[in-house]
Amino acid sequence: MNEVLTNSEEIDRFESALAGYFNLQIDAERFTAIRLQQGVYGQRQDGVNMLRVKIPGGSINPAQLEAIADVLDIHSQNDTVHVTTRQDIQIHSVPLAETPSAMRILEKANLTTREACGNTVRNITACPMAGVCSREHVDVSVHLEGAVLHFLRNPLSQQMPRKFKISLSGCEADCAQAMIHDVGIVAVSDEGRFGFRVYAGGGLGHKPHEAIVVEPFIEEKELLIVMEALISLHNRYSDRTKRAKSRIKFLVDRFGTEGFIERYREELAVTRSALAQHSYPEGSWKKGDAAEPCGQGAPRSIFRQRQEGLFVFPVRLPIGNLASGQLRGIARIARRHGLEALRTTQDQNLVILNVPKEKIPALRAEFSELGLKEPAAGDNVTACPGTTTCRLGISSSMVLAPKLDGGKSDLRIRVSGCHNGCAQPETGDIGLYGEGRRIHGKLVPHYQLYLGGNGMGEGALAIKGPSIPSARIEEAISRLKGAHGGNGSFFDWVRNSGQHVINELLSDLVEVKSDEILAVLHDHGESREFKVLQLGGGECAGASQVRIGSSFFEAAHERRYRDALFMQRKYGEAAKCAESILTLIGQGLVHLHGGNAGDALAEISEQMKSLVPGKLSELFEDIVRRLQDSETDSLSGLFKLLDAWTREAAEYCLQHDGQLDLSEALPRAA
Repeated sequence: MNEVLTNSEEIDRFESALAGYFNLQIDAERFTAIRLQQGVYGQRQDGVNMLRVKIPGGSINPAQLEAIADVLDIHSQNDTVHVTTRQDIQIHSVPLAETPSAMRILEKANLTTREACGNTVRNITACPMAGVCSREHVDVSVHLEGAVLHFLRNPLSQQMPRKFKISLSGCEADCAQAMIHDVGIVAVSDEGRFGFRVYAGGGLGHKPHEAIVVEPFIEEKELLIVMEALISLHNRYSDRTKRAKSRIKFLVDRFGTEGFIERYREELAVTRSALAQHSYPEGSWKKGDAAEPCGQGAPRSIFRQRQEGLFVFPVRLPIGNLASGQLRGIARIARRHGLEALRTTQDQNLVILNVPKEKIPALRAEFSELGLKEPAAGDNVTACPGTTTCRLGISSSMVLAPKLDGGKSDLRIRVSGCHNGCAQPETGDIGLYGEGRRIHGKLVPHYQLYLGGNGMGEGALAIKGPSIPSARIEEAISRLKGAHGGNGSFFDWVRNSGQHVINELLSDLVEVKSDEILAVLHDHGESREFKVLQLGGGECAGASQVRIGSSFFEAAHERRYRDALFMQRKYGEAAKCAESILTLIGQGLVHLHGGNAGDALAEISEQMKSLVPGKLSELFEDIVRRLQDSETDSLSGLFKLLDAWTREAAEYCLQHDGQLDLSEALPRAA
């Protein structure tokens, strides 16, 4: 990522909000939303937080590795960082008071934590072989960078109903797994044309859902427009009250495939019109060859690049963890050999690009000195933090995962500490998520099995298997490996065998007799009886939103469109955006006083007269009237008046709620 992603002013604002929180001027719930927007996530342990660093597409350089090591050494009470399945890097156990200082260290290396958590567009993932794979039609790093810059700090993506995840793949093999994302982008070749296939509505966790195709083929110039239209669809229709059902995948269930696409088309028409003159990232396209795909996540052996004489060198990071000395050692080795391009991967490993063949033996030796090596058959195991740090964790996934082995077939094992599935269990050959089940009056730690998943092109989500007591999970995996026998793909074996065969294979492990209960009461690494701690819920879903805040940010998005359409002389469409601004902020003001106005401006105006008396409601009514009667040549002045009213409305809201921060949602003063 060559463009600057950081912003020192927002770190200053966060530090000021932090002081307000410590001084009891900002309550805990409101501050939670503020810190999540800045990538600061609560842990099980009191007083410390996880700082999530966004690594778009996994691309990272030696200086950035050293900056992360500095934060780990100076500010963390932990001894390792964790690479996630979304290519982020998480730094755990940072005291809350020290998070602004940690952010400033990262800022100097062009690393940001902004929107790494909360109801935003999360870190955008991509195939780690982008730019070097001989199969690809285009280097999607170009499009990834364009999308990151477009959506980061974009008003549209600041207070969405829930988080939003995007992936990009450079060919139909789809190494970045479009099917499990809110929006998945796949570069395709279609009868001599090059462009993208677009998927939407995928997701894991509660109610796994395979994405549907919303655009079989679009041209490159349409990509950002289509992505924004889908985010707008999510923002407009997803449930803001029932957070368990507020991901975009639930809109596919709610409207049906055809209804979902119909509403997407409506958003697309508006977005296309507003962004008609918007620049877009352009790549260099080619047909690509039929070489073997690098695999789900990343290659697991030396990978020949399309650039003559250069190779990709993969490095295994045990369950995604790296110590400070290893971070600095990797940076030192990379610099010594003139290697600046490194990438984190969805299988929680690291790859080094552009390695000349003659340097490979030296890299092996030097990484060995750091305690790191290339992936080997059986060690394709990923894990989320589970009960080590996560407030939602049920089981000790980080303790179990190192005990597991995928065998000679190198089965992909994915271990999650709860049903939210951060380790992506539904995409593994064998996926596990932790849960508790009551047997003979005792709570027993279990792992729910998922079998035969593959998130890549032509794949499918895993089939749900039985739930096995945690103490017996190693035996269950051993039996599955033995029954498979290394014959063909595990994906096909599961489907050919059928659930009844697998259930019978593991049936005695599922059953726990009364005289066996003591043998299954403990989770891995624990001596005490298993229990699920009630920690008030996790923060993956973000904090509950203040409705007036959402209104102002949605209005800021409409203002972007209004101004763009006005510049294109699309005056009627610009006026409709202005009406939307009035509707959104008017509804927010009414709601602030306990009212519940509909979408009609006349109804909002009437309620404002009684709830928000005085100049603010009078000017609202005046702008509504003038907007409906306006001529084209008066729109410019009317929009300035609307912006001034928006700022006055914000001041009014701040008088009623001093904890609001609307600074990023307001028009600039004339």
